[in-house]
Amino acid sequence: MNAPTQQQDTTTPQPVLPGWFTLDVKQPQLLGTRCTACGTYYFPKLTTYCRNPDCDSESFEEVALSRTGTLWSYTSASYQPPEPYIANTPFQPFGIAAVELERERMTVLGQLATGTDLGTLKVGMPMELVLEPLDDGKLTWKWRVVGA
Repeated sequence: MNAPTQQQDTTTPQPVLPGWFTLDVKQPQLLGTRCTACGTYYFPKLTTYCRNPDCDSESFEEVALSRTGTLWSYTSASYQPPEPYIANTPFQPFGIAAVELERERMTVLGQLATGTDLGTLKVGMPMELVLEPLDDGKLTWKWRVVGA
């Protein structure tokens, strides 16, 4: 007689990096922190001390960041970045976007959505956050041109 096997719940999406973004597939948001004294935003989360030279606070709150912004810059990556980057196997080159978040006015680097043609991008284009699955089924966040 065989013992029952435990099955992993595959109906609930799992993030590649827990705590870095929400799992709302239609309206995902990055999770960052905001200094409660001066209002400076951070991504990834910062919880040690405020890096604003005019502030000496060590008090932060977790916040959901804007999911839209403006393309500030972009490039292609032909090498596999170091950890915590998690790549599909085998590694394939990808586009990287620097997006200035709409509300926070901070720039966040991230991969471009699969299928994005770098030749069609222009600095100043509106961008939005999307979720995409990796080969193992875990979700990661990427930037996509609004309306693409």
